[in-house]
Amino acid sequence: MTSSPPAAPRGRERRARDSRVGDKIFMNLARGAGILLLVIMAAIAGFLAWRSGLALSKNDGNFFTTFEWTPDAPKPVFGIAVLVFGTIVSALIAMVIAVPVAIGIALFISHYAPRRIAQPFAYLVDLLAAVPSIVYGLWGALFLVPHLDGLTSWLNQYLGWTYLFDQTQSGTPRNLFTVGILLAIMILPIITAVSREVFRQVPRMHEEAALALGATRWEMIRTAVLPFGRPGVISASMLGLGRALGETIAVAVVLSSNSVLSLHILDAGGGTFAQNIALKFAEAGENGRNALMASGLVLFVITLLVNGAARLIIARRKEYSGANA
Repeated sequence: MTSSPPAAPRGRERRARDSRVGDKIFMNLARGAGILLLVIMAAIAGFLAWRSGLALSKNDGNFFTTFEWTPDAPKPVFGIAVLVFGTIVSALIAMVIAVPVAIGIALFISHYAPRRIAQPFAYLVDLLAAVPSIVYGLWGALFLVPHLDGLTSWLNQYLGWTYLFDQTQSGTPRNLFTVGILLAIMILPIITAVSREVFRQVPRMHEEAALALGATRWEMIRTAVLPFGRPGVISASMLGLGRALGETIAVAVVLSSNSVLSLHILDAGGGTFAQNIALKFAEAGENGRNALMASGLVLFVITLLVNGAARLIIARRKEYSGANA
C-alpha cells in the first residue's frame, strides 16, 4: 500500500496556493485603483477642457495676456496674466521661507532634540498640519496683516532699490508678500512632518560610520542624512507647493485682489487662480463659470507640470534614495 503524503507538506502547499491567490487579488486591486485614478484625472481634464472651450470661443481678449476679468459683459474679455503671476509669486515666496525652516525643524526633532522634547514638538507639528485653512485665514487677516507694517516699511527702506520691495502704495499690507508669508506658515507643518519621517529612516549604520570616522554631528548630517533624505525632502516640498498653489480661503481673506499686475510685491492687489474662482464663482453667469473653469484648467496643468518635474528630479537622484544601501 502506498502511504499518503504527510499533513505538513499538504498544509504548506495549501498556504502557498492561498498566498499566490491573495497576491493576484491584491495586484489586480492595486492595478484597478491606479487605472481608476487615471480615468478620474482624464475625466476632470476633459470636463475642464470642454467648458474652457465654450468660454474661450466667446473671449474677445487674449486669454494668456489680458489683465481684465469681465467674462459676463456683453463683450466678454478675460485673461489669466494677473492670476498666473500672483499664484506663482506667492507660492515661490512661501517655498523660499518654508523649506529651509522646515528642514531645520525636522533635523532638530530627529537628530538634535532630546526625546522628551522631540516628541512634544513632533505632536505640535502634526497638529498644525491639521488646522483648517479658514483658521489660518482669520489669523492672517486679524493678526498677521496688522503686524506686518513694520516689516514692509523696513523692506521698502533698505531693499526698495531691488524694485520688488519698492512700495509705491501706502495702506494695509494686503499684498502678495503677506500671502506668501501666510502660505509659508500653512505649508511649514506638512514639509516638516514628511521630512522628519524621512530623516528618521536614515540607516543607523551610515550615521555611526560617519561618526566613527571622526565627523562632527553636522558633518554626519551633511554627508549621511541629507543625501539620503534628499528625494523625500523634494517630495515633501512638492506636497507643500501643491497646497500653496491651490490654497483658496486663506488667500481670499488676506489678499486685496484687483486686476493690476505689478512687480512691486509690497503693493496691495493681485490675485491667484484659486482665490479668483472662490470669490467669483457664486456671482458668475454661464460664460463666467466657463471662464473660471478655463482658469482652473490652467491651474490643473501647472500642478501636473510641477509634480512631473519633481518626479524627474527624484528619478535622477536614485543613488540618494537608499535603495542600494
